Amino acid sequence: MRTKTWTLFALLAAVLAITSAQPTSIHKSTTPEVHFDASVPRDRQIQLALSAAPPEIASKATVYILGPKGYEKAREGSNGVSCLVERTFAGTVQTSVGPMCYDAEGSRTLLLVLLFTEEMRAQGKSEEQIKADIASGYKEGRFKAPSKPGVCYMLSSENYLYNPETKKSGPFPGHLMFYAPYMTAKDFGYSAVSSSMQPYLVEPGKPNAMLVVVPAP
Repeated sequence: MRTKTWTLFALLAAVLAITSAQPTSIHKSTTPEVHFDASVPRDRQIQLALSAAPPEIASKATVYILGPKGYEKAREGSNGVSCLVERTFAGTVQTSVGPMCYDAEGSRTLLLVLLFTEEMRAQGKSEEQIKADIASGYKEGRFKAPSKPGVCYMLSSENYLYNPETKKSGPFPGHLMFYAPYMTAKDFGYSAVSSSMQPYLVEPGKPNAMLVVVPAP
């Protein structure tokens, strides 16, 4: 049954790809890295967040923007979907930026981890401290993995991903991410996780593991 579900989602990806938005570039610094923080204007943050999902979904979604104390709710939605711009760090260096929209299941579970992460960053906690607290949160039940299949829309043309080889962040195509909590490469028949996997598995073995599906052009 689960195999049929994932197959259905993969087919859905190809259909949704044609509706992805095409905004202008993300706020950039003079360095090779792409930066996103609370200084990005409110309207621009909203635009970026909503660019992650098809218009008919984004138009009814709840939107969060990044403020000085963490994420703030900019708009209440009606369809259970939550949109924001996520950023990741390696130590103190911002490495990736991605507009994303969680469906209702992701909004109930994984979104809470992102809200907590930015709240802790605003308080000056290190990335190592935050990761340790999140791991404890899952063990203690403060955070929960998705309990059923679902999707995180990342169809924006403004996804930027860090390349460890070039030491720079570059554009990554619009894609969809499907919840696969605690699943590993072995579950999908691979001996190990590699960039050649399709769909690609991120955070294998963890509660926030996901399958990345990049729709055909």
